[in-house]
Amino acid sequence: MKKLFKNLFPFILVSLLIVLAACNGDDDNNDNGNNNYDTYDVDANGIPQFVSVNYIELTQIIRISKFRSAEGHDYSDGFESCRSMKHYFRPYDAADWAAIKIYAPVSGTVSRIYEEWAGTQVQIKSDSRPAFYFIIFHIDLDNPLSVGDNVTAGQQLGTHIGSQTTSDIAVGVETPTGWKLISYFDVMTNTLFQQYQARGLNSRSDVIISESARDADPLSCDGETFSDSGTLEHWFDLN
Repeated sequence: MKKLFKNLFPFILVSLLIVLAACNGDDDNNDNGNNNYDTYDVDANGIPQFVSVNYIELTQIIRISKFRSAEGHDYSDGFESCRSMKHYFRPYDAADWAAIKIYAPVSGTVSRIYEEWAGTQVQIKSDSRPAFYFIIFHIDLDNPLSVGDNVTAGQQLGTHIGSQTTSDIAVGVETPTGWKLISYFDVMTNTLFQQYQARGLNSRSDVIISESARDADPLSCDGETFSDSGTLEHWFDLN
């Protein structure tokens, strides 16, 4: 019996190695080319420009807060702190704020629903870029949404909740080293950004305070409240 096992051992070992290799191949196929499945390394690969739909009726908007501004409250990630890493979209004073339409900026899956003090917050995980999440605040939903529901780029989700607050949007990425917030304008296609250029933006940097510029002009926070708003401009006024 021992002699038989000794003769068969090389064949058993080779078979085991083949099985293990096959299993590793399956794992590689499941992560869609990304580390840890649905992650994306923005530092190594750059930010893809894949959003071709506005999330809000741009014709109704007069001002946009800058990424990393001191507008609103501290909204930061695992890499930076004490800065507003999203954009607020302020409608014209004369507009009916509660009638301004809100759309899904990408096709994807509803990954989170949260009832806020004003309206509903909806988080959408992109189908084409599953490491990217779009968070839209203060929506008055046309129809109920649930986690797991599918939405299509350009689909109307509802309207802005009203004049008690501005509309805001954040974009987050699951990276190999943690949750990272990036500007909505960085993921826009050039064609979509042309709509903003027609309203006076020369470049995306017009609405983005760089990390180095913010670090050189730091803010102070008391919890989520800005106690020192720095010296940099918070808003860009559209024409």
